[in-house]
Amino acid sequence: MSLPPVPCRQGDRAIAAFRPSAIHAELGPDFFDVVEPARFPEHVLRYRNDRAAATIGLEGLSDEDWIARFGRFEPFEGSLPEPLALRYHGHQFDIYNPDLGDGRGFLYAQAFDAGGRLLDLGTKGSGQTPWSRGGDGRLTLKGGVREVLATSMLEALGVDTSKSLSLIETGQSLFRADEPSPARASVLVRLSHSHIRIGSFQRLAHHRQHEAIARLVRHCTTHYLPDARRDDPEAEATAFLVEVIQRVAETGARWISAGFVHGVLNSDNINITGESFDYGPWRFLPVYDPGFTAAYFDGTGLYAFGRQPDALAENLVRLAEALAPIGDPGSLEAALNTFWPEFQARLERAMLDRLGLEAEKNSGLDFVTDLLRFLGASQAPFEQVMFDLFAARPERLDRSPLAALYGAPDFAPVREKLFDFAVAPGADPEHAYFRRDRPRGMLIDEMEALWAPIAESDDWWPLHQALAEIAEMGAAYAPVFAGGPQSAEQRRS
Repeated sequence: MSLPPVPCRQGDRAIAAFRPSAIHAELGPDFFDVVEPARFPEHVLRYRNDRAAATIGLEGLSDEDWIARFGRFEPFEGSLPEPLALRYHGHQFDIYNPDLGDGRGFLYAQAFDAGGRLLDLGTKGSGQTPWSRGGDGRLTLKGGVREVLATSMLEALGVDTSKSLSLIETGQSLFRADEPSPARASVLVRLSHSHIRIGSFQRLAHHRQHEAIARLVRHCTTHYLPDARRDDPEAEATAFLVEVIQRVAETGARWISAGFVHGVLNSDNINITGESFDYGPWRFLPVYDPGFTAAYFDGTGLYAFGRQPDALAENLVRLAEALAPIGDPGSLEAALNTFWPEFQARLERAMLDRLGLEAEKNSGLDFVTDLLRFLGASQAPFEQVMFDLFAARPERLDRSPLAALYGAPDFAPVREKLFDFAVAPGADPEHAYFRRDRPRGMLIDEMEALWAPIAESDDWWPLHQALAEIAEMGAAYAPVFAGGPQSAEQRRS
């Protein structure tokens, strides 16, 4: 649906295209707590994402107005009059935690994009809430920079992710065990398609609020997943679960194709639209290693790269358990059994998309298996190989820094199949990005190299240069992700 804009004013500037919403408030106070944002001593705008802002009509804000909205959180007319800290529970590293909720963030506002899709403006580092559990509710500046980089890279690589909209340094000093202290503080605003999580349903099930579970399902099918809408509550619960399964499988497959490790796949970090969000100790793979972990505190490798699909499957079981009081157990179980076939099919497609290739149905699975086997055996740089194989160009392989590896026997099974694929619609191997010798990566050392000049001399130029490179990479891949046999939205559903 397309809604008329609601003109609102900030100073002398009209935000003519902004379409505000306060739909989440309709759920009622049992789902959230009204909170006040922290007051910050300074507001230094470090990053504004005008491309994301344009999707909801806010790109015209001056920097002063931007800070008023995303640093002081002055409400938008027609949206939420006060921020809402959302309530949820969750399994964290396999242990159920009933004391969760938005502890350093809140839902600040909602709006519709031009196509009528409901989006949230959520925060990170905006102060204490009833769910802070003794924490200060703040975000380090380095943590904010890391989230900007994670979302930028993932968007460029075809992952359905939240968008980092704004990062403002707040002039405070924070003390953290895992960062040099005192650390500079910041507040981040993300643009996201829902902050309703699997843990939102777990909380209601924990408190035996069965009517509220049905109400939240209906809210989700009305505003986020309309294909799952059903008249019968039992049928709707199952259809809702099926839709979430498909979207979560899609995101998990795209993480694998991007070589990405989220790091903390607790059930409160998986939302009902499947959109990837809330980035902490993320990493990108140096080399293909299923055991590679992102979080230093993940001592057992529970959320290692290769175990991410298992973690997602387990979280979906948690959702089914929460839906059981209003659903049919047999139908919910049958829905859960669709996850692995969904994931396998979507992984095949995600890997081929990354490589700018197109195949007939089911013809890419053996190739993907051979490619992953080669990556594991050779320990070749993951991103370099994905870059080199794009659009199956023999000349690219011959001039790659890894040319010797591509001539070795271990690569032969990959090479034999690679040139049988057609180039995907929209793939442009002559794009300036693909004429480089090496891809734009974001390994931990590269991220630290971007942070160092900020920490040492407040030099932001290397970061903005890297973001420009990431934007170029995204432009090079975008026609493949959007112009292939299915659009990104179709892939999710």
